[in-house]
Amino acid sequence: MNARMPTSARHVSLVMGVTILALARPTVLVADGPPPKAYPALGPLPAVPARDASLVEMGRRLFFDPRISGDAGLSCATCHDPAQGFTRQKNAEGKPMQLSDAYPGIRYFRNTPTLINTAFKANFPDVGWGWDGRMGANLNDVVRDQLTETMIMNMDMRLMHERMKQDPVYVSMCQENFGGECSSGRGRKALVAFMESLVSTDAPFDTGELSDAASRGRALFEGKAGCIRCHNGPYFSDGEPHNTGVPENLDVFRDPLRHIGLRAVLSNHGVPKADIWRRDVGYFLVSKDYGDVGKFITPTLRELVRTAPYMHNGVLGTLAEVVEFYDQGGGHDDPLAYELKPLGLSENEESDLVAFLESLSSRTPVTVDPVEIPETYEPIEDWLGVHN
Repeated sequence: MNARMPTSARHVSLVMGVTILALARPTVLVADGPPPKAYPALGPLPAVPARDASLVEMGRRLFFDPRISGDAGLSCATCHDPAQGFTRQKNAEGKPMQLSDAYPGIRYFRNTPTLINTAFKANFPDVGWGWDGRMGANLNDVVRDQLTETMIMNMDMRLMHERMKQDPVYVSMCQENFGGECSSGRGRKALVAFMESLVSTDAPFDTGELSDAASRGRALFEGKAGCIRCHNGPYFSDGEPHNTGVPENLDVFRDPLRHIGLRAVLSNHGVPKADIWRRDVGYFLVSKDYGDVGKFITPTLRELVRTAPYMHNGVLGTLAEVVEFYDQGGGHDDPLAYELKPLGLSENEESDLVAFLESLSSRTPVTVDPVEIPETYEPIEDWLGVHN
């Protein structure tokens, strides 16, 4: 229990995921009037130092290789599909997906975030990765977390090490890039290099080719709509947790496997009374401050055209729905969602704001060609010319 909390706040009543407690200290974030402070200016993404092409190629192969999961049943690309904006919008049958898949035998309880522009997450060292910020700020650590996380890839780093050593392609790649034998650590470095190579390229906002509607939308974004208060800087995110009152995705609780997944994460991270929560607690998982229940890290707005559905649980399917949600002042069922106010946008203004949001996506999709990983390969001893 957070030692800063008064005793009266330690007794929390939960009714279908609504936490009733004394108001936490407020964040100044209202939708009308001039911004109370200067925010990081919007602008094109800065240039990213080029990653070594050979190391990126090694990372690309690992990204599509299902052998880096425990049972070799899924790869990074299973949930972060390049053809779907490095997210998972549809399942194998083509049906829409609000919530992510997970390791075979379980299902996840959040929407898959895009990996495009991950290189810029390093600008927020004080807030960790993930919707709730629990994974730290170092991308190598995040990769290790997701590889070893039981519900995600369920991989033992020692096993990954051995599998790489038994594949002559990886043996050659490790020798070329590191001057030595394969290891899981070197594999993670390659995956990081690959992920950091995925950067928006020719978005109309960056090239200065905004339509008239998008230009009007930008004025709304920075003015009347107040979006810039959380979505600022070239990355279009302040990297901080906020509660906008996004409604719960009840599929998390209707599906036993998703509910078990949520309960397991709450328990593993020391959330008090993990068995009785009927909501995704968000940043509270990290802070253990009840005022943070329901807060989620502000996502980037880049590549929105290709990364629907939206919000941490995928409950909003289109940008028009997202704009309408904020125009209504966010959700109203959570007493802690006090940060927003109704915007009073006209229908034309909502359309202009959508046009501006669409201008943040590259005209040329950020994608890569898949790597075909053979199901079998020549034993390493024969490849080396060694005979027993």
